[in-house]
Amino acid sequence: MSGKRVAAMSGVQGTAPEGPPRPSVSTARKATGSLVWAVALPAVIILGAGLGQWMTWLGVVVMLGAVAVAACLIGGVWHRAGAATLASVAGFGLMLFAGPAVYEVYMKTVGDPVAAVVTEVTDRQQRRGADMFCTVEERGGDRTRHEVSQQENCFGQAEVGDRVEIRKDPLGLFDPRLPDSPDQRNTTEITVAVTTGLALLTAAATFYGGQRRRG
Repeated sequence: MSGKRVAAMSGVQGTAPEGPPRPSVSTARKATGSLVWAVALPAVIILGAGLGQWMTWLGVVVMLGAVAVAACLIGGVWHRAGAATLASVAGFGLMLFAGPAVYEVYMKTVGDPVAAVVTEVTDRQQRRGADMFCTVEERGGDRTRHEVSQQENCFGQAEVGDRVEIRKDPLGLFDPRLPDSPDQRNTTEITVAVTTGLALLTAAATFYGGQRRRG
């Protein structure tokens, strides 16, 4: 009886249909996770850069946190030191360029044009290099005054008495921006192009590290 039972079981096992090979779930998860991190890390850095134009310390914390996460994740968890180094370097570069790019594009796109006159131009750090500040006064309404720095495009291109058209943030989060001088043509486009390239490089290094992770 036992011999017949074993034979029957062997026959059943031998005739079991073989289905198509199942796709590797781990490979799909790896690709999805790598893509999510590749998109999230540059996006958080750019978001932090935008916040830094409004509240410097908050933007710095967000950006440095994103770069630290990239280094720990790619280098420590995924064990890809080369990709971690590349992502960190590209991330630091993105920190420098993303802020001005976000500010300039935002102000030039949605900023309200307001007529103003330059009332004062000062350099507060003459010994250690230029640190320009411009005071502008709106020509209409209550003649509101604004003091803008180099971050808002005060680089000495405007002189006292010049009539200019500043851009004001309709939400009131950012300081007004002075217009570009003739020798500043295409600076915004160049800044945006560099920012885009660094963001893509950060994303590519992150995705590669995730795809080639060890362990």
